[in-house]
Amino acid sequence: MDDSVCPRCRTSKFQNPSMKMMVNVCGHGLCESCVDLLFLKGAGSCPECRIPLRRNNFRVQLFEDPGIEKEVDIRKRVLRDFNKKEEDFNSPREYNDYLEEIETIIFNLTNDIDVVNTNKKIEQHKRDNREQILKNKNKLGRDEYELEELLELEKHQEEIRRNEVKMEEIEAKKKKIREKEALIDELMFSTGNAKSIVETFVQSVKESKEETKIPQKVTKFSTGIQLGRQQNTFIPIPTDEGPLFVYKAPTFQNDGPKLPSDDQICKDGYLTHIRSELEQERAGGFKAKIACSRALQDALSGLYHSKKTPIS
Repeated sequence: MDDSVCPRCRTSKFQNPSMKMMVNVCGHGLCESCVDLLFLKGAGSCPECRIPLRRNNFRVQLFEDPGIEKEVDIRKRVLRDFNKKEEDFNSPREYNDYLEEIETIIFNLTNDIDVVNTNKKIEQHKRDNREQILKNKNKLGRDEYELEELLELEKHQEEIRRNEVKMEEIEAKKKKIREKEALIDELMFSTGNAKSIVETFVQSVKESKEETKIPQKVTKFSTGIQLGRQQNTFIPIPTDEGPLFVYKAPTFQNDGPKLPSDDQICKDGYLTHIRSELEQERAGGFKAKIACSRALQDALSGLYHSKKTPIS
């Protein structure tokens, strides 16, 4: 089924481009109108899986796949309680086991596998680690606070832009209606020639459109840097040439097994389960072995890493 079609009213974004799809904790989507109708009586259930839903749990669907929306929501809820850091463990192995346990819980809840026992495990973890969870929640770093502020500011600015665009559209419609009413009144009550009145009206509309289309002259970039040549903008070129540049190949600390070469990737069966590149992708310089090499690099990097303890 197309993700842009509401499963309840069968309305699509093709029929209604302004339609907003909403998604709840179960991962099934509904359009905004159906959500409002569903909760007119104060309670409702999902039309597909029939689980009870709450109105305040619905949010605008960001991804095309509702399953991704469900996983993102579950991941946020789980990580609020499973919030231990690497320094809370005695060894990297214990920390990796902890991360693997988190991914197993998220996978089970996302795919409705052993949900009851998984939720019991979450509640048990919350009871056993209540103090540690509260401590880590209060230990948000400065960068995280700044990121939250930036996201909130960006969301606020986007809302202001949407409101401005909506107000401009409303004003344009009102202006068009006023112009039509003025033309009708003039045709009804004026003693002049109707053809000349219509021609004058068309000409005035064209002139008003041309005036609105005149763009304002941009004098600076979005970063605040002035356009064009400015006085005292550029630093004078130094007369002393200095030492010549010498290229040094960057070194990458892998902390893991040695990566196979391109020939080994092709010969040793690494590409067996990887989709081969299309003709258009090959023309752009992309090859399947590049993606395979990058995946191997991410997988093997850090396997030999050991946390160094300071010498007291």
